[in-house]
Amino acid sequence: MKIAVVLYDAVEPIDLAVVGVLSMAMRVTNQLEYFTVAQSDRAVIFQNGLKVLPDHSFDTAPAADVIIVTGGPGWKRQADNHAMTDFLRKCMASTEIMASVCTGSMILAASGLLNGRRATTKFEVVAPENSPLSELRDRFGVESTAALVVDEGDIVTGGGVTLGIDTTLYLLERMLGKKVAQETARIMEYAAAWEANRKRLPTLVAAERSQHLTTS
Repeated sequence: MKIAVVLYDAVEPIDLAVVGVLSMAMRVTNQLEYFTVAQSDRAVIFQNGLKVLPDHSFDTAPAADVIIVTGGPGWKRQADNHAMTDFLRKCMASTEIMASVCTGSMILAASGLLNGRRATTKFEVVAPENSPLSELRDRFGVESTAALVVDEGDIVTGGGVTLGIDTTLYLLERMLGKKVAQETARIMEYAAAWEANRKRLPTLVAAERSQHLTTS
């Protein structure tokens, strides 16, 4: 399985936890590859200055089974960036799962990929910040809900900030099986936190996906 992690200027550094989970997962399975991708091949400047050199640009990125769009204050600029939204719409036609963590879902919404879908995003904020969960509903017309993960089949959105870890573990479980996800959480020393988050927040799965899970 190949996973692409989409980066852009002003991503929150903590969203690199997605890459950290994938790196740890590669210790327990040989069925996983990942790469990062951004609009160009220059260094991406994260929120507050961290610089990350992407593996690929939009023009050179190979196909991926799963695409994960990261979050951060830069989503607002990316929502109006046609290069980003066009790239995501193009990838949607060939990828198995388009996913987001934190406010990455706002970029999916701006791309039109959440039309008619339920979704989640970051919901804890510091006043006077606007709630991304409310903005997802009010600005983009998306049925938004506070959740750990919302799985709509070919679209998976996750909660904010460190909940991106849980979303990535969920994707590993869905694609590579429960044992891979559980072992990854264990060696990350995150198993207890993952269990606690699953108890305090819902994981919402579309009806057709729920039926598949009960029959598989």
